[in-house]
Formats: sequence, C-alpha cells, structure tokens
Amino acid sequence: MSEIANRHQTSHSSADSQWTQMSGLPSVSMSTTMSLFGASEWFLLSVWFIALFWPIFYALRYKTSLALSITVSLLLGYLIQYFAVFALAKGWVGGWLWWDFVLIPNRAVDFAWFHTFFSAGFLHGDALHVLGNILVIALVGVPLEQRLGVRRFATVYALGLFGGSFAWYLFNSASSTPSLGASGAAFGLFGAYLAGWPKDEIPFPLILIRKWPVLYIAMFYFGMEIYRAYTTMGLNQASDVAHMAHLGGFLTAYLLLPIIAKNGPYELGVEDGGPSSTGSERSRLNRIKSTMVDMSSLQDPWTSRGLEIPRAVRDPLQSLMASSDEPETRIAWMEHLADTAECPTCSAPLGVVERKNGPQMQCSKEPEHFLWPE
Repeated sequence: MSEIANRHQTSHSSADSQWTQMSGLPSVSMSTTMSLFGASEWFLLSVWFIALFWPIFYALRYKTSLALSITVSLLLGYLIQYFAVFALAKGWVGGWLWWDFVLIPNRAVDFAWFHTFFSAGFLHGDALHVLGNILVIALVGVPLEQRLGVRRFATVYALGLFGGSFAWYLFNSASSTPSLGASGAAFGLFGAYLAGWPKDEIPFPLILIRKWPVLYIAMFYFGMEIYRAYTTMGLNQASDVAHMAHLGGFLTAYLLLPIIAKNGPYELGVEDGGPSSTGSERSRLNRIKSTMVDMSSLQDPWTSRGLEIPRAVRDPLQSLMASSDEPETRIAWMEHLADTAECPTCSAPLGVVERKNGPQMQCSKEPEHFLWPE
C-alpha cells in the first residue's frame, strides 16, 4: 500500500551533477537551469506542458470529468518524463529538465519559487508512483466531483496539493532534498470526502476490490500515514516518502471542505448511497429513494377525499401502492396513473414532479387541488 500516493524524493546534488556532467557545463545553481536549455530541451518541456494542460482544458471546454482529465494529464506528463530519460541516454538533452519545477524546501522561502508548491504535483518519480496517485484521483475524485461540482472540486484539489507541499516545507525548511508528486492532492481528496460525505460507498481496492464507506477508506489511509510518519520522524527510520505531505494535504482539505462545499449541489452529510462513478442518473435515483415517503401506510388520494376510486385507475393505483419501493418503479406507475386519471377537483390533467420527499402527483392547473403523497 505504500506505493499508493507516494511522494518520492530524489537527491538534489546527484541530479544536479548529472545535468552538468551530461551537458559539459560547470556546476550552476538550480535557479539558472532553464537558462541552460537548448532547442531540444525547450521543445521537450513544451510538449510536457501541452500534455499536462490539454486534458484539463478539454474537460473544462466540453464539461467532462475534471478528475478523470487530471489522471490523464498526470499519466501523459509522466510518459514525457520517461521519454526524457531515453533522450538523456541518447544525448539529445543535456540533463534532467524539471529542476525549476520540483519543490526544494530551502529555496521555497524565496517567492520566486512559490510556483513549485503546485508544479511539483505534476511530476512523479516512477511508474508505481504515478499509477498509485491516478488510482486514488480516479476512484475517489470522480464521485467527489459529482458531490461538489467542477469548481469546488478544483478548489479542493488545489488546496490539498498546496497543503501537502506546505506541510513538507514546514517540517523540512532547511533541506535541499527535492520532492515531487500529486500525493498531497490525492490525500486531500480523502480528507475532503471524509469531511463531507463519510457514509458514501465507493469502489476501492481496500483489502478487497468492492464498495467501501468513505469513512473506512479515508481513516485507513490517514492512520497508516500517521504510523509511517512516526516511524520516519519519531524512530528515525529511513524513508523516501514524504509522509508529512500526505498528512498536510489530508488535513487541509478536511478542515476547509465545509467552507468550500457551502451552498453546493449536495448538503453535507446527506446519506443517499453516494454518487455513482458511472454516471449521475444512479446518484439521482439513490437520492430520491433516500427521501421517498413510505406508501404502505398511506390512504389513496380519492378515498382520503371521500370519493370513489375511478375504475380506470384502480389497477395502476393498486400496483403503485403495492410495489413502489424503488424510485424507478414508483415514477413509472405514477406517470401511468397520471396519464389515466384527472384531477378530481377541476378535471385538469395530472402530472408527476420530483420533490424533497420523492416523486409526487399533482394537478397541472392548481397543485393545491391535488398533491399526493403529501
């Protein structure tokens, strides 16, 4: 499980010397790395930027899932990184291209490097690192985005990323060891989901691949990171994972989620089974089911008014009252009943509307004439 949402660190000195050895240039400070770029380095870096931002632009432009676009962005970005290693071996580039984008605590105090609190989240150390992060972002991020909406989800993601980077900086401010990875953002999704809808059930490979309550998933990962942080910092055991970045992203998103989600699409803590990662229709039906009135103890709208039930509506009404535990079934029978019956007060057609307590039949002319179930 340690490969999921890792935030790998590499040695600054070894990679910096690698650049100077491959380029044949004297040692320079990392602040001048991009000034050493030639045409091949600039071309490859430009391709990396396009690979990162095109999926996100596409998602915003065509209103597809931002969470899924981020997973594509991170994967494409890593593939460019991997190709850059091949290019380096062939001598096409002079060294590692991303020194100006990784987070290095002892230089981050300078505002000129503030961008690295975010840019480091688009770089990864190896294939397991990026695959672990995109797994979390896809499985947790997609349903969370459905809960929050695109803008609020983007805010949570960015705050989790920044919170993770800032926590790593605070605990390692004198260090020259770089860190990189989207783990702070990934753990931020855990924290945000836990703060907002802990009882949602989402598919996740926690021991078994099945649906688990968000509460179990988030607390499992949070507890594991506390233990790992203790073994690293408290017991001085070696680790190449920035556990404090994980905890920082988690706590930042957890604490700020109630503010971000205010006036959002879903009330905090609502228990409707959770949105499905396969689409919003199942989520809508689950939400209806969680608020539907139990019809088993209700009187039909004609008998309750002292009227005789019209012959044409007796059978569909009986079916509606007897077998409408599922929202799809209830809506279907109500629509059939509305097509068959008319308002007993004004003879206007009946219609079906969705309200907070589930679907209801009402008079199309004056809802006060006929509204059932109330």
